[in-house]
Amino acid sequence: MTDEYLLVLATCPGHGMAAEIATAVIEQRLAACVNSIGGLRSWFRWQGRLEQDEEVMLLIKTTRARFAELEAAIRSLHPAEVPEIIAIPIQAGSAAYLGWLSENTTP
Repeated sequence: MTDEYLLVLATCPGHGMAAEIATAVIEQRLAACVNSIGGLRSWFRWQGRLEQDEEVMLLIKTTRARFAELEAAIRSLHPAEVPEIIAIPIQAGSAAYLGWLSENTTP
């Protein structure tokens, strides 16, 4: 059943923070795989002002069962007051990959 799998998007202020979060969530089996994409430029409103930042996007593959712990781990490591953490359900995927994802997120 694919609705148990999630792609979680999280932005980080730099490659060092991205690597720290990626390593921690993999080590804790909160995610099976994390990709980082650098070179992002984000525009957003924060405390009434328009802001811009260079960021790194993490693409985190996990399960719905591990999401709450994953979110808590990201929040504990991330320096932002309100870090971006967005979960998107994976609607379909190869059976072999999804099996591997389940295996590597089982505590």
